[in-house]
Amino acid sequence: MWGPEGLDEVEAGLLGPPEELKGRDVLELGAGAAQCARWLAAQGARPVALDLSHRQLQHALRIGGSFPLVCADAIALPFADGSFDLACSAYGALPFVADPRLVLREVRRVLRPGGRLVFSVTHPIRWAFPDEPGPEGLSVSASYFDRTPYVEQDEEGRAVYVEHHRTLGDRVRDVVASGFRLVDLVEPEWPSWNTSEWGGWSPLRGGLIPGTAIFVCVRD
Repeated sequence: MWGPEGLDEVEAGLLGPPEELKGRDVLELGAGAAQCARWLAAQGARPVALDLSHRQLQHALRIGGSFPLVCADAIALPFADGSFDLACSAYGALPFVADPRLVLREVRRVLRPGGRLVFSVTHPIRWAFPDEPGPEGLSVSASYFDRTPYVEQDEEGRAVYVEHHRTLGDRVRDVVASGFRLVDLVEPEWPSWNTSEWGGWSPLRGGLIPGTAIFVCVRD
């Protein structure tokens, strides 16, 4: 799944036709519990799941899977140039790095020529609205152009969660400046079958404004 809307990779085919994933080397960035890598392995791909969080990877290890789990920073990937055919990230890594170009350039380095990167993030327009699933979340409450990051702190004032805001134009410029060609920008519509609410995502909001932006990029 690329996001809370429920867009399935089998349906979307953003990484390419599922039958062509067999034997492909794929890097999942910000893998968390490696759900995407697990699905890729089931298609016959050779995934590597990378995350900065050791605890997330421990969870991935408990769930199981016959693919490598790597604890590393996405701005310093521990792989040789041209190691992968594909890279993907579903709400991982990129929103949590102050300069996403550092990540994108590293991904380009480890991709082979013609390799594809597909990543999903919170749609930038959502930053202008309260994180509420009901009617109270339908009125603009902040500037879309305010790039102040969202920060949560512990009792001692240390940042424990930081998410950075980039406008849609910022994201496009980041992709291009990092040496990728943007071939598609997908904004999934909320499907009628999805009745779930999660945080600010809901059928009400999803039917009016996009919640997810998916960037499909190619390394020429």
